[in-house]
Amino acid sequence: MFLPGDSAECRVVAEEMLESGRRLVRDGLVGMAVECGRSASARWCQAVLCGWLLVLAGCGDGTGAGTGSAASSQQRAVVADMSWLQVESRGANSTVRVAMWDGDPLINQYMSGWVAQRMQQQSGVTLEFVPLHGQQLVNRLLVDVESGRQAGELDVVWINGETFFQLRQMQALWGPFVERLPNAALLHLADDQIRLDFQQPIDGYECPWGTVQQALIYHADRVKTPPGTLSELTDWIRQHPGRFTFDVGFTGLTFLKAVLLQFAEDPADFAGPYNDASYRRAADRLWAWVRDVRPHLWRGGQTFPQDVAQLHALLLSGEVDFSMSNNDGEVDNKVREGILPDSARGYVPQFGSLRNTHYLGIPKNSTNHAGALLLINFLISVEAQAEKLRSEVWGDGTVLDTARMAAPWDARFAAADQRMRVPSRAELRRRALAEPAAEVMLRLHQELRSEILDGSASAAGQP
Repeated sequence: MFLPGDSAECRVVAEEMLESGRRLVRDGLVGMAVECGRSASARWCQAVLCGWLLVLAGCGDGTGAGTGSAASSQQRAVVADMSWLQVESRGANSTVRVAMWDGDPLINQYMSGWVAQRMQQQSGVTLEFVPLHGQQLVNRLLVDVESGRQAGELDVVWINGETFFQLRQMQALWGPFVERLPNAALLHLADDQIRLDFQQPIDGYECPWGTVQQALIYHADRVKTPPGTLSELTDWIRQHPGRFTFDVGFTGLTFLKAVLLQFAEDPADFAGPYNDASYRRAADRLWAWVRDVRPHLWRGGQTFPQDVAQLHALLLSGEVDFSMSNNDGEVDNKVREGILPDSARGYVPQFGSLRNTHYLGIPKNSTNHAGALLLINFLISVEAQAEKLRSEVWGDGTVLDTARMAAPWDARFAAADQRMRVPSRAELRRRALAEPAAEVMLRLHQELRSEILDGSASAAGQP
């Protein structure tokens, strides 16, 4: 390993290549590590990494205020083995700023209503919500990292997958912190799909918050026997032109990931760290499949829903017979809200679907680490986890080990996990696929643009 200032060549080339490093993160590509693995030029790779080290360490000349410089006094206090009683005292009556996806009214109501009220009652903590997630969140924290900003605007961030991968590369997250949370004792960390985030160990830098599994949603009045295998789904699409599609947002990409895994030569190809050769073989087959079925999709495959909300609207209006959701518990509450038809039913096909865990992290430059710890500890409490498990509240799966719960909580979780329009989580989990490395999602997102979005002026249009 080299350090900034150790090599004159490194410093000369760094300025030229620094923008490449920034662009890799901003554009949501496969990250510097993957680029280095594919690059034929070791000097190019070293220069990009060197440029990042220069940013993160203030270019090694003592003038920068990068993330390696002195932390704020509050950060030092929390880092220095503060007891939980001291954390409670420090975080009480403070404001915690939470960056989260705000696209679901039920989730918003749970956080801004139920959670916010209890945080205020229990510790005087006020929650402020910032509608920021995914690449927007990465870009915001990247600016902080590059500028060396010590007093950030966010205290808790809702993250997982490629977002966690990028923030860890940027060294933008504070931790490890999870083991300090009293309620972490019940986290189901023996479950690899909770302990690993897109094959990357969380290592205490993000706290598990909820689990979901993608479900296909079909109109039961029109589809009597939903297809099980990928071959059956392919045949159904051909035999029912215009009645199936997928969105070009996160949900559609997750569906394509499940199809991608069917084209792997070996199921182990997508376990563990990213392997570009394995990805390329399966991805070529995936895009060949997309090109094959595309003429039979809704509107001849010339237009795609931009997100899952538009796809739900197509199912409700009767234009298609299938939708999908990354949350298997969503079918019931979306029918209740009138977003999906009463005949909507969810299932996981025989070829499986991705099971996904979402997490909470703390930015390194948060000015309220103590308040952030208090909020996250409450969000993984049995009370908060049982509440959001209810389909009328959110329908979000728990990250706690219910087998280790004492009465009456074990019965309360069992009662909360009742669904009418989709099989039980235990049944669906038998067909759960583990998320592959984060680079897979980043590559799929990039290639979807060339295969679909850039190929037609009407792609990703309005339904």
